[in-house]
Amino acid sequence: MMDLNGSCHCGKVSFSLKSHAPHPYRWCYCTRCLKTNGGLGGVASIMGEADTLVVEGKDHLIVYSTFSNPPGPGLAPVELRLHNCKECGSHLYIFSPSWAQWVYPAASAIDTELPVPPEYFHINLGQKPGWVHVPDGPGHVHFDGVPAESIEDWHKRHGLYL
Repeated sequence: MMDLNGSCHCGKVSFSLKSHAPHPYRWCYCTRCLKTNGGLGGVASIMGEADTLVVEGKDHLIVYSTFSNPPGPGLAPVELRLHNCKECGSHLYIFSPSWAQWVYPAASAIDTELPVPPEYFHINLGQKPGWVHVPDGPGHVHFDGVPAESIEDWHKRHGLYL
C-alpha cells in the first residue's frame, strides 16, 4: 500500500490516505471533469481507502454533489461528492456513497510523487469537445464511454496492485 499526501493550491486544505491503486492511468473527458478540472479533463484513476482519509482544514471544504456517467450498460448513475477547497477552488477528491470503502483523489491534488502508468486510458471521449487534443499511439487506449475494467482490476492486470 502507498501513502499519499495531497493539498489544495492555497494550502488551507491538506489530506492523506493509503492506496492500493495509485497509478494515474485514466484521463476522463466527460463534461463534469472538463468543467471542474480546467478544461482538459481529469485523472480519474487513483483509488484510496476511505477509512484512511485524514483531512486537515475541513472548514475550507465545499462539496458539490452530482452523478456519474453510467458505470456500464444497463447500470444507473451513482452519486458523486466532489470535495473542493472553497478558498482557491482546487478539486481534491471524490467520494461516493455507492462505493463507500473508496475515495478518489484527484491526481493534480496529490503532492506525493505518483508512479508512472504503463498505459493510459482516455475515457468518455464521446463527450469531448473537438478542440481538446487526446494523445494517440502506443500506450494510449481510447473509449467513447467508460471501460468495463475496474481501477482495481487494471492495477492487478498490470501487477501494480499494492
